Amino acid sequence: MLAGHVTVASPMLKVLSHYKYLKATASHPNWYKMVWLLAFLACFGLIHAEVPFNHRVHNERVIGGHNAEPNTWKWQVSLQYDSSYQEAYSHICGGTLIDAFHIMTAAHCILSYDPSHFRVVVGEYNLYEFDGSEQFIRVEQIIVHPGWNGNLGNGNDIALMKLVDPVYDNGFIAIANLPYEGETLPHDFTCHVTGWGLMDYYGTVPDILQEAPIKVVEHAVCSTPEWWGIIALESMVCAGGDGVISGCQGDSGGPLNCLTDGVWRVHGVVSYGPSGYCNQLTKPTVFTKVSSFLGWIYSVTLG
Repeated sequence: MLAGHVTVASPMLKVLSHYKYLKATASHPNWYKMVWLLAFLACFGLIHAEVPFNHRVHNERVIGGHNAEPNTWKWQVSLQYDSSYQEAYSHICGGTLIDAFHIMTAAHCILSYDPSHFRVVVGEYNLYEFDGSEQFIRVEQIIVHPGWNGNLGNGNDIALMKLVDPVYDNGFIAIANLPYEGETLPHDFTCHVTGWGLMDYYGTVPDILQEAPIKVVEHAVCSTPEWWGIIALESMVCAGGDGVISGCQGDSGGPLNCLTDGVWRVHGVVSYGPSGYCNQLTKPTVFTKVSSFLGWIYSVTLG
């Protein structure tokens, strides 16, 4: 990351206190509902620099991952938020570049419907350094799926952002390939989750984009009571749950990258996971299933 003056936003204290509370109450019969609160509050725990290009973040990352190779996941996006209108942007979520004018992210990452609060960074690799590969682009319009009601367990956790200016090909950026309509990945299929989220329970934050292989858990397994039960819908993809590798809150909105038919495709959008430790046994990371929303995506981007 770039050098510069860094301040810790006071809401982070609220995030930490809620984090401890949710962990302590995990045995409550309705504990799973508290995942939603944690996912939302995590977006507010920000470290930001006061220079626009110093896009520092307290973000929550891929657990069990490693530094991605530069110039590999070219469609990965850093979604950044300025709550003060003072050009103090902070990374809050990931995203995917799906055409020159649109990115795909999670609906729960939309902290405001005012597009002037956001910017998108494509070609990003190290959040603490200006690599020269980045493009910083303002947002013109925010389009949240009409079925999103703020409850992650009801699904539809997907949103699109239209950019003010198109992304151009500088050799560090690519438009993501999407799956086929209704395409479903088989059980134990290996994909890769990428992002700048927390690396561990203690809040260690990465500067470099992380990646980790993660195995798909089929719906028939993920929807059993021992796993996510009824809140794992067929319009979602579960992956992980081995107690080792997972996404975490700051990875929200980022891609689930899967090599199918010899092509890397984005099959999922990071949606939710367990409170407390992100890499819990039988509690995989849950993604919005992109192949279930292609009709809506194309109606927006081609409309």
